[in-house]
Amino acid sequence: MELKAVKALAPTLATGKSMIVSCSHRRWRQAFTLMELMVVLMLIALLSAVIVPEMRGSFEDAILRASTRQFIDAFSLASSRSVSLNQTHRIRLDRAAGQYVLEQRAGGDARRPRFEPVRDSSASRGRIDSRVRWDLRAADTEPVAPGSGTDSGAKNGIPSRPTLGSPPDTIQFFPDGTADAAELTLEDRAGVRLALRINPVTGRVRLMEAKRP
Repeated sequence: MELKAVKALAPTLATGKSMIVSCSHRRWRQAFTLMELMVVLMLIALLSAVIVPEMRGSFEDAILRASTRQFIDAFSLASSRSVSLNQTHRIRLDRAAGQYVLEQRAGGDARRPRFEPVRDSSASRGRIDSRVRWDLRAADTEPVAPGSGTDSGAKNGIPSRPTLGSPPDTIQFFPDGTADAAELTLEDRAGVRLALRINPVTGRVRLMEAKRP
């Protein structure tokens, strides 16, 4: 009786052992080897080295173009308000605060006009992204290098603008549709430049691709 019981259990034990071996083999086949993991990590590193710089360039370009669009909207608003309200307006760029302000003439004389900020428009003020450098100059003059001594009125690399009759870092728009002949250059940290040139006859803004320095 005992011998028959042992013989009866023998196939069951053999089958159980084969099932355990089969399950272990299946688990081993589903796992990754160390070499495979190293290859995957190397591929991820290579793709990151290629893609990340491109993404950074696209991000910088997006910031530059967003700032450019912001200025275009501000200039267009100043021009349209000056004509519709028959009142001189100006865009004043504040380097210290990193912002621009739309102002309207509120009195004074021709030599010393008085301006005050426009308060009835949400687009009359905006911040300039700190990652974008800007340079404002008269459209018919060349920038003066700081410390060159060629222009006694130059400040921060921007020459004095006697042809415009406007204070530095400002652009005026007049009721007859004309404006200061100015050019605003924007540059991102990658050295890519965009220039906004204002037509003094029509007051319209023209976007130009500027060359790298």
